[in-house]
Amino acid sequence: MPFVETKTIIYGNIDDIYNIVKNMEAYPSFMNDLESVKILEKGTDYTLSHWVSNVDGRRIVWTEKDNFNDAEKRITYKQTEGDLKKMEGEWRLTDSNDGVEVVLSVDFEFGIPMIAGLLNPILKKKVRENSENMLAAVKAKIEK
Repeated sequence: MPFVETKTIIYGNIDDIYNIVKNMEAYPSFMNDLESVKILEKGTDYTLSHWVSNVDGRRIVWTEKDNFNDAEKRITYKQTEGDLKKMEGEWRLTDSNDGVEVVLSVDFEFGIPMIAGLLNPILKKKVRENSENMLAAVKAKIEK
């Protein structure tokens, strides 16, 4: 199962950055690959959200549960249904001497074993590009 981890340093306040990352419904306004994110259910420390993305002309749709750990500035997510067999990961924010380190990890599985060997390397590259684009979009929003 492919695993991708990307990270960047953002110059800004950790609380401001965390609030942008936590506000997933706003992502489509500054992330090009996302068509929509709709919050289906909201609790005190979680959301259930429905996502529609467009990656190179391919529409990918899923629902995920996002768990928020505000004290640790950490968000874990896990697909509950959708186009991939498995998709889960986390956002981690940590203060550092250089700024705020933001780490985004994605663990996923395409779900068709016979072609996984062919598609997983391509998907891994696309997931890495998408993750890097998400981090760059958050960085641009804070450092503008």
